[in-house]
Amino acid sequence: MADPTTQSAQISCAMNASSTKESTYYVMELVYWRDPKKSAVAFGMSLLVLLSLATFSVISVVSYMLLALLCVTITFRVYKSVIQAVQKSEEGHPFKALMEKDLTVQPEILRKYVDVCLTYVNLAITQARHLLLVEDLVDSLKASR
Repeated sequence: MADPTTQSAQISCAMNASSTKESTYYVMELVYWRDPKKSAVAFGMSLLVLLSLATFSVISVVSYMLLALLCVTITFRVYKSVIQAVQKSEEGHPFKALMEKDLTVQPEILRKYVDVCLTYVNLAITQARHLLLVEDLVDSLKASR
């Protein structure tokens, strides 16, 4: 099997370099607080999620976040429908651009990621077998500390 770092490097090279630069730019904009409103929202939401995860289970936090998102989207859809009815316009569905976006995962990209994950899983299983079946007494004793 190939080295996991080599496979990771191959996958990252296969990604589009311009999108990586662009996303890095946006992250740096948030971190350096160049737009305080956007940074405050991003870090405030991150803090809220972390505090929620410290208090509640992951399933509860995810389900409540999805429920809140559903409430917001339904409210926005009803609002746009009422505005269209009052103004007698035919703008269509407010999320039409998002619904037409292709969200399918390309099989070759998925295979690359699965191969990398499989390499790490196999390494973890090999290491666990080495430690738990006491192939080397010193290593197993170090792990039990």
